[in-house]
Amino acid sequence: MVRLAKFRAPRDLFDVEALVSALPDPLLAIDDMGTIIFANVAAEGFFQTSATLLKRFRLSEVVPFASPLLSLVDQVRQTGSTIHEYAVDVGTPRTGGERVVDLQVAMLTEDPPSVLIVLQPRSMAHKIDRQLTHRNAARSVTGMASMLAHEIKNPLSGIRGAAQLLEPALSGEDRALTRLICEETDRICTLVDQMEVFSDERPVDLSPVNIHSVLDHVKAIAASGFGRGVKISEEYDPSLPPVMANRDQLIQVFVNLLKNAAEAIQDDGGRGEIILSTAFRPGMRLKMPGSTERVTLPLEYCVHDTGPGIPDELIPHLFDPFVTTKPSGKGLGLALVAKIIRDHGGIVECNSQEGRTTFRILMPMHAQPIIEEI
Repeated sequence: MVRLAKFRAPRDLFDVEALVSALPDPLLAIDDMGTIIFANVAAEGFFQTSATLLKRFRLSEVVPFASPLLSLVDQVRQTGSTIHEYAVDVGTPRTGGERVVDLQVAMLTEDPPSVLIVLQPRSMAHKIDRQLTHRNAARSVTGMASMLAHEIKNPLSGIRGAAQLLEPALSGEDRALTRLICEETDRICTLVDQMEVFSDERPVDLSPVNIHSVLDHVKAIAASGFGRGVKISEEYDPSLPPVMANRDQLIQVFVNLLKNAAEAIQDDGGRGEIILSTAFRPGMRLKMPGSTERVTLPLEYCVHDTGPGIPDELIPHLFDPFVTTKPSGKGLGLALVAKIIRDHGGIVECNSQEGRTTFRILMPMHAQPIIEEI
């Protein structure tokens, strides 16, 4: 492969440099000192920096410290082979935090040798895949909740009633057993009651909601209760428009997410931080199941924490019912989050690695201007 900056194709074919610059995936070339010598237009957008300015930096200055990309470049230089790596975070504060990409790194056969890096953002495909997974998880919970409500609560009432009738005629130790039966049936009924919310398929009562007001309210709840002692900071976009939503349900969503984040930090020694962020992210469009309509989801709300992270094996099933890492947890909180966001026409996803977990909610914005009620 030849140096992109010097090569010119015959005019009757095409301009290779112009062609490479027009590629949709970010592309960088670096020299043997690690300095960037080429960046296409997509790379300028990805790193939010012009190509002229990027060429003043080394690769190590535009990706996170100790990024796997740096070791991949070294490996390619040593072996001369092309290497593919998947799900690598190359995000920095400059590029808006977490940016997960698939990488292709290859040598450019020239003198002096240089390295070509192609970054393939995988957010679109993964958001679509996770959206469908979370919707299916929510539907499975709905069916299970209906079955539990109708098939379990009635027999439990009979069991509890029978135990109460037996109790007066029994001695002390036997009475303790009947009380145990009553307590356990009450506990099961409470669990079923919590599950019944998943079977509620009525349309959500929507109104214009200021998401920052919701987040501030939830932050106050956390600071006075389950998140006491945990640092919670904000990175808000003040220009964000209101969202059509049910305020109480959004509060429930963020209480669940903040509670999980706070508990993760507390279990890790309490030295971490929770960051609430909001942003406008144009360009995210999804085709909804059973419809030809494509919905834009530009409103992004995130809960970041610097806890120990979530085990990789749990990530694909995180929004399924009864999936939890807590010894006393029921595994319903995130399933409820998935259902509520689904009912609002949005999606929720999780990206996690050691020291950084992000729950990201993407919500639709209505085409017509929203006048928020005061």
